[in-house]
Amino acid sequence: MSSLAIYKGLRSLVGLLLVLFISACASVPQDSSPELASAEPQTAVQETPETEQKSPERPNIELTEDILFKVMLAEIAGQRGKLKIAVENYLDLARTTRDPVVVERATRIAMYARNNDAAYEAATLWLELDPESPDAHQVMTVMTVRRGDIDQALHHLEFILENSHGKFDQKLWMIANFLGREKDQLVVMQLMERLMENHMGDADAMFAFANVSARMGNMERAQDLLEQVVKLEPENDAAALTYIAILQKRGKTKEALEWLKLELENRKDDFSLRMAYARLLTDAKRFEDARQQFETLVVDAPNNVDVLYALGLLYLQVNKLDDAERFFTKLTTLKKRIFDSNYYLGRIAEEKNELDKASDLYQGVHGGENYFDARIRLSLIQAKQGDIEKALTNIRSIKGKKGISRLILVQAEGEILTEEKRYQEAMTVYNKAIEEESHPDLLYSRAMLAEKMGLMEILETDLKAILAEDAENATALNALGYTLADRTERFDEAYDYIKRAYAISPDDFYILDSLGWVLYRLGRFDEAADYLQKALELKNDPEIAAHLGEVYWVMGNKKAAREIWETALKGTPTDDRLLEVIKRFKP
Repeated sequence: MSSLAIYKGLRSLVGLLLVLFISACASVPQDSSPELASAEPQTAVQETPETEQKSPERPNIELTEDILFKVMLAEIAGQRGKLKIAVENYLDLARTTRDPVVVERATRIAMYARNNDAAYEAATLWLELDPESPDAHQVMTVMTVRRGDIDQALHHLEFILENSHGKFDQKLWMIANFLGREKDQLVVMQLMERLMENHMGDADAMFAFANVSARMGNMERAQDLLEQVVKLEPENDAAALTYIAILQKRGKTKEALEWLKLELENRKDDFSLRMAYARLLTDAKRFEDARQQFETLVVDAPNNVDVLYALGLLYLQVNKLDDAERFFTKLTTLKKRIFDSNYYLGRIAEEKNELDKASDLYQGVHGGENYFDARIRLSLIQAKQGDIEKALTNIRSIKGKKGISRLILVQAEGEILTEEKRYQEAMTVYNKAIEEESHPDLLYSRAMLAEKMGLMEILETDLKAILAEDAENATALNALGYTLADRTERFDEAYDYIKRAYAISPDDFYILDSLGWVLYRLGRFDEAADYLQKALELKNDPEIAAHLGEVYWVMGNKKAAREIWETALKGTPTDDRLLEVIKRFKP
């Protein structure tokens, strides 16, 4: 250790000794030993001016060599993490000096070291010397809780409550702050229940206790208390929203939705509750119901950023691009969530095949959670516009940067190569990545590439590997079912996979298309046409149009088939799947 470091350490100790043993001073220093100065618990009690305590009288103590040695030994030990030595020496000093300041420091150091016996002894001495100290009572509350002595803990809590200002519910929060870290939460809850016995008709106190119960992990008690609060105060939005949050945490989303629906029948203009209802519907994947609620909200708050953003996402989710574009554009006009809005406007432009516009919008994403994906999509657009090598160079150059998702980069590189029909290069990229670390997304991408290459064994193996880990993966179920229906004669097996996917995600247009296609392959033409028509209404996709046109043609409705194909050709005149089916059926 350098001489300067030694000097600074000695100067700190000298400062501590002066504070400890100059009788005019009555507080514990905070700069001598960072580890020990923060000994728990911190002061949480605020006194009223009328009841402000006076510092206890301190004894006139001679600073002997023995005292000096023990203080220095304790402080140095504490700084070096030798807490046992620090506690032993300070406890001995507390016993011999009976100085309230020394005793307080001994108590806090023992608490920090979690030496419960030493802390209890020191805190007992502290209260004996300074019986009006709220801090001492706070420490004794913690110590008696650790001993399981609820009666004594309640006695000390009642002293704190009587000698601190503020409403009862505010005091409950203060108590929760210093008891919330205790390991034996059962004892803490029993103590809080005792404390609440005379306050169970006070809605504010019950609301605070419900929050304390939730913090301590007792969600059932929190729910019970909140149910009482919302009955006592039906217009209390804070209690209502907390109640909904507790139901969600307990996995009772359906119950929360039913409760909110009933409440909104009587409180139609309650913006906060309707917002909570809309968000909960979104979480429950009831997107159409959620959209209706957000549409109601936007009438009352046309510039509310959260409402506009939610509507943009919900319309984008069902592929209503013009509606989604309207809401994201308004956000940019308001100069709110600009990066996110530019990203999604870029996605919309890309979907409309407006690649230059999409590129400009992606370049306007300078931050946020979509920044990385915007950079990837810029490279994909470069590839679509024919600059393949530049796109690949950009993708590969990102790989070395810290924190960037390897999966997305691998998939982007594989997608560029696949679009260029450089299938074997793409397969090499996926094989290498999967060898390094397999992931369902990579397996799925390789499976889709294998389908293009006619490698059915790889496709089936990869998709079944995904389903072995996640039997409810609707995307993998649909892909496997559709491929079996399209490429093999295993129609019944294909139908089973697709029906499982449909049960999980009945509004997915890809799954509806697959269900229609397998029903067509099974000879159930009328059912097939119904599902394919619904899929085409949700997504104006050339493959769906190709399928529906083929079904109508085989059913004898050639006029309907021609109309569907000709409409699809106007939007995608070079689509291979559409051109192939027209060539097969229409001279």
